[in-house]
Amino acid sequence: MAITSTAKIRPRALVRASGGPRYAVALAVDALGTGLLRPFLLLYGVTVLRLSAPVTGVAMTAGIVVGLVCMPAVGRWLDRGARSTVVAASMLVRVLGVALLLATPAGHAWPFATAALFLGIGNQAWPAAHAALAATVAHGRERDTALAAGRALRNAGLGTGALIATACLTGGTSALQALAAVTGVAYLAAATLAWSVHLHADPAAGPAEAGAADAAPTPAHAPAPAPVPRMRALLAANVVYVFCLNVPEIALPLVLVTQLHASPVWSAAVFVANTVLVVTLQVPVTVLMSRFSRRSVLALAGVVLSVSYLGFLVATSPGHGWGAPAVAVVSVVCTLGEIVYAGSATALVTVLAPAHALGRTLARFELSTGFGLAVSPAVITALAPHGPAALWGSLAGATLLSAAAVATERDQGTQPKDSGAGPSGSSASTSGALSASS
Repeated sequence: MAITSTAKIRPRALVRASGGPRYAVALAVDALGTGLLRPFLLLYGVTVLRLSAPVTGVAMTAGIVVGLVCMPAVGRWLDRGARSTVVAASMLVRVLGVALLLATPAGHAWPFATAALFLGIGNQAWPAAHAALAATVAHGRERDTALAAGRALRNAGLGTGALIATACLTGGTSALQALAAVTGVAYLAAATLAWSVHLHADPAAGPAEAGAADAAPTPAHAPAPAPVPRMRALLAANVVYVFCLNVPEIALPLVLVTQLHASPVWSAAVFVANTVLVVTLQVPVTVLMSRFSRRSVLALAGVVLSVSYLGFLVATSPGHGWGAPAVAVVSVVCTLGEIVYAGSATALVTVLAPAHALGRTLARFELSTGFGLAVSPAVITALAPHGPAALWGSLAGATLLSAAAVATERDQGTQPKDSGAGPSGSSASTSGALSASS
């Protein structure tokens, strides 16, 4: 369904819609710190703490999975009106994780697992908290652009941090410890900046109350709150969609190195290209897609991803000497699908969510994202040895089915269209009136 109004890229307005300058700096610092350590956490456990690779991997996976358990509590906290406080808390809990990491003696797995748990809690809680804050500050299509800008900024910070960390790895174990310490300082600085924004939402406020001091009195018989959307098809589809995030990091390096016997340089080139494309195109593509409904755009993302998976199937089939270059070319299509998906999925959820349940709805969505990210490495590595058809054919079929489910799902108890402001937007209902604390 085409939408007549589209968003425009106005840098100053975009910064305000994203939470303001201080919050933008907090996001950049947090992403930079994450990029310094997260890609090398496994290496830290193996080289600095002298743990075995399997033990380190299990501890990291357990931290991610157990971190998902905190999401219902995060959702309830957000629904009580907290915004910048939850974002700051997601950063502070990672400070604790880094401190435990630095204090872990060599050869001790449990303290490392505890540190990975706190890091996992922070990493899982942050996306929902950030999305709720953006949904409170911005409305309609401006919110979509703000969410896209936040993702682009975060990817830029992650990539920069990873490049700095890679350059420092020649320093050995002492360099890894120093990187961990700098990461902790970055998380602390980011948490302080995020908390200083003092953004809170009044969960009891209605659309007339938000931004209007002389709003009409609430009727004696106010309508019952809108029901929390089930989003069953959307949540199930999201588990499959998020596999695309691990394609450049896991699937393509695995295929390029072990099956096509290509140089690791190809894997690095694909990863760098993915990061650059997300940073440069996330906002423009999201703005371009704003002329269509979010649900239609999300379904389109599934189609694009499915086409890219079929492209990988052709490129990695036996008998082609141009496998590595073809994979690199097809990876651009996959990244475009990822960009379209990321620019529409969270935005759609914020529109479907009623004001009083924005936090719980986002938490459920992030649970599906976290689950997909947790199981995708195991699924990809299990399918890859059975050949290109098993891996790419399965991903293409599952993603295409998910796109169909997204396109045909009907929204129960929510606004039927997502053209502009939804239940969490500025015209139907707000996510709460803004109140600045001193």
